[in-house]
Amino acid sequence: MGKKLFTVWLAVLMALSGMLVSVPKAAAAQSGVSVSAKAAVLIEADTGRVLFAKNKDECLPMASTTKIMTALITLEAGNLDAPFVVDEKAIQVEGSSMGLQKGDTVTLRTLAYGMLLPSGNDAANAAAVRIAGSLEEFAVLMNARAEAIGMNNSHFVTPSGLDDEQHYTTAHDMAKLARVALQNTAFRDICSCSTAKVEFGNPPYERWLKNHNRLLQEYKGAIGVKTGFTKKSGRCLVSAAERDGVRLIAVTLNAPDDWQDHAKMFNYGFGNVTSRQFDVSYEDIRIDVVGGETDSVGVVPLAMPMVNVEEADLSRITQQVLVEPFYYAPLQAGDAVGKILLFLDGEEIGSCTLIAKDHVEQKITEIEFSFWEKIKMWFQNLFYQIKAFVQSLL
Repeated sequence: MGKKLFTVWLAVLMALSGMLVSVPKAAAAQSGVSVSAKAAVLIEADTGRVLFAKNKDECLPMASTTKIMTALITLEAGNLDAPFVVDEKAIQVEGSSMGLQKGDTVTLRTLAYGMLLPSGNDAANAAAVRIAGSLEEFAVLMNARAEAIGMNNSHFVTPSGLDDEQHYTTAHDMAKLARVALQNTAFRDICSCSTAKVEFGNPPYERWLKNHNRLLQEYKGAIGVKTGFTKKSGRCLVSAAERDGVRLIAVTLNAPDDWQDHAKMFNYGFGNVTSRQFDVSYEDIRIDVVGGETDSVGVVPLAMPMVNVEEADLSRITQQVLVEPFYYAPLQAGDAVGKILLFLDGEEIGSCTLIAKDHVEQKITEIEFSFWEKIKMWFQNLFYQIKAFVQSLL
């Protein structure tokens, strides 16, 4: 009986051992990163792949990092440089400010600077009322945009990030938001400024705004994004950094030592993820051609794709070829005829365009006419020539 029991336990231990061996390298390596934050996440910006996580899906308040959403909607609203007078009630708000006063003339672009650099609650409220008519209606826009981004565990109430029981997000959702926001050129340019000269007032005059994000000066490659703090939320930070073609986004919620947390996560990410060329397999791919001198043509990649992955992940990358069922001749060498998509663990991480390797000329088919058809065409041609000659004399 004892021998049988030992055999059973041995089998269980072997099974568990197999399970442990199958743990992905990235997950196991996370034990080397320790952060003070209650929730944190690090993602690779091009693909959204999670590289490090701690309670990434826990719902928490996010303070002024909310203004990432507010600024994004503002910069997507259009007419960014049209001047208008701020709503007097909107700018009467507690907390950080860009210095708006009753009667000030401003633009939406300037308000975006005001909310992303000095974290002006007045700027966020002024933009919200200008765009949606009220703070409540602007919150509707925020939640709709969040749903479109895939922020499934977030809910917005205030454009500034002031505390509310129904105003919350997760570290992972904020990383998704930052990833989308950084694709907006105006947003990326603004949040990466350490200082900026803007113009507003009554009448407008030039003044300087300073960014609260210390990482812009303290971490090599930092490119934004937004700080935040309330007593309830604690210190919150969304940041991004880029080195050698790799862009990373880090988020911490309720982090006593947020600057160090982000430096640690970025160091881990840049130490493991490298932008490298991936040699796709294309030699056996041929494209069917209809109406050509040949019925198929080979392909070559326009350029080998770059992927941001760890060395150990290269062997797990799979590729999917996307081409039309056939193409019509003529086809020129260099014509785009499809693409190859690259996947890692089901997530698309890169692609390359496939082009035709050779020219394929259109096949000319000679039509054989009978003797009487040739006679008929001869007379028709003669008739048209005589008609044209007569018309030229008139």
